Amino acid sequence: MKTEKEKMLAGELYNARDPQLVAERRRASRLFQELNHTSADEPAERARLLQELIPHAETGLELNSPFYCDYGTNIRLGDNVFFNFNCTILDVARVTVGSRTLFGPNVQIYTATHPLDYQTRAAGLEAGKPVFIGDDVWIGGDAVILPGVTIGSRTVIGAGSVVTKNLPDDVVAAGNPCRVIRKLSATGPVA
Repeated sequence: MKTEKEKMLAGELYNARDPQLVAERRRASRLFQELNHTSADEPAERARLLQELIPHAETGLELNSPFYCDYGTNIRLGDNVFFNFNCTILDVARVTVGSRTLFGPNVQIYTATHPLDYQTRAAGLEAGKPVFIGDDVWIGGDAVILPGVTIGSRTVIGAGSVVTKNLPDDVVAAGNPCRVIRKLSATGPVA
């Protein structure tokens, strides 16, 4: 029989009130609250807290506080990822971010989903769908990435966009819902 955590990570309905999951969310909350109360003048302490909160981050992570997440342990970051102020990642499923990806302020990444049936929701059941973001992506401020979305490498997401569907490599996309506006080449916009 699967644990609630195993169900969660498998994308199945799980009980979010499970004691193990509650304890893991409390651990993450304690860590990001400590992180959010450190200053830029405390780089060693910030690095220690980030390593504990997001243990699957490669080198060069830059993160402006405040930052929020559900678990932290389900986030995978490539090299030299940058998060501006006030980003939130609901990582009940895996969130994978490629190297050199930039997040504007207030970007939100959601993997958590909830059943449409009110009785199932009321029972505390939910699920999650992973999010994948490629290398060299730039996501503008206030963008929202919904569960199950893949964003291709080198893609640019306009500020305030709500990304509801997968986006290919090398495009500029914006809007609510987010849609491709134009293609990019390796050297910049295609005329």
